[in-house]
Amino acid sequence: MRAVKLFGPLYERVLIWSRHRHAERYLGALSFAESSFFPIPVDVMLAPMCLAERSRAWRYATIAMVFSVIGGVAGYAIGLGAFELIEPWLADSHYWAAYETSREWFDRYGVWVIFVAGFSPIPYKVFTIAAGVAALNLPAFFVASVIGRGARFFLVSGLVVLGGDKLESTLRKYVEWIGWGVALLVAIAIAWFMVRG
Repeated sequence: MRAVKLFGPLYERVLIWSRHRHAERYLGALSFAESSFFPIPVDVMLAPMCLAERSRAWRYATIAMVFSVIGGVAGYAIGLGAFELIEPWLADSHYWAAYETSREWFDRYGVWVIFVAGFSPIPYKVFTIAAGVAALNLPAFFVASVIGRGARFFLVSGLVVLGGDKLESTLRKYVEWIGWGVALLVAIAIAWFMVRG
C-alpha cells in the first residue's frame, strides 16, 4: 500500500504560487489572515518565494512581517470588541482552558508572551485575540509583534538565502517528513497549552 503524500504536492503547488505575478499580494493576504483567523502558517509560502527569487528575500520577509502585524492588530480588535459574542461558545468548548491559561500568562509575563508567540510555531492568532480580550497595552503589543514576527520571517528568509540550491533539493527530498514533523510539534504545543490550563 502506497503512503499518502500530502506535503509534497502542497509544496509543489506553493512553489507555483510563489512564482505567480501576484505572489506578493498572496503573501500579504496570507500573512494578514494567519495572524487573526487562518490556520496555515506564512512560512509555507515565504520560504518557497525566497527560494524562487533569493534576491527579493528581504522584501518578502518585510511584506510578511508588515501584514502579519496588521493581522495581529485585527486579531486584537476581535478579542477586544467581539469577546461578548464568542464567550458563551468559548466557555462551552475545549478552548476555555487555553483561553484562561493565555490570560494568566498575560498577567504574569505581559508583552513577552506576544514576542514569544510571534517568533515560535505556537499559533500566533490565539494570542492576538487573547491579547485583545486582556486589553493588553496596544503600543506594547504592536512593538512586541513587530519584533517577534520580524525575527521569525527574517530568520526564515535568511536561512533560505544561505541554504540556496542545496536547501531546495533537501526540502524536495524530505518535505513529507518535515511537514508531518511540524504538524506533530504544533499538535504537541496546542495539547500542552490546553493541559496547562
